[in-house]
Amino acid sequence: MSAVAEIKKASNKSPRHRARELALQGIYQWRVTAGDEAQIEKQIQAEKNLGRYDKGLFSKLLHGALDRHADLEALLAPHLDRPLAELSPVEFAVLLLGAFELSQHLEVPYKVAINEAVELAKTFGGTDGHKYVNGVLDKLAPQLRAVEFSAK
Repeated sequence: MSAVAEIKKASNKSPRHRARELALQGIYQWRVTAGDEAQIEKQIQAEKNLGRYDKGLFSKLLHGALDRHADLEALLAPHLDRPLAELSPVEFAVLLLGAFELSQHLEVPYKVAINEAVELAKTFGGTDGHKYVNGVLDKLAPQLRAVEFSAK
């Protein structure tokens, strides 16, 4: 895909969705390289042709998910069919990001948080990875958003 096509594709996305994509890329990089999160953030922000994105949301998602990764992993583990270490780096990153949004960004409706995670998995993950992400986050949501579920 040409650089012009990539810019057009990125500009069609909402700034919040694009921030989630960039945060996902940062979490993925952290998982694969065990790099420093501040350095990863700087590296991503230094890239050209990022398109419009919500810089504040990107930073909150990246740092929040990585700062709380141990707690988020503990929340996710009971809902997984295999150990965290066996998840693909993309599935891991999407689930970590989704769990962070479900647990810490209560202003985002749980259905939106799950849908965003599923869309990220469709874009960056394997063939059926989005189904796995959906299933795990669907099981986690009632635990983290009990008030939203009781209001139904």
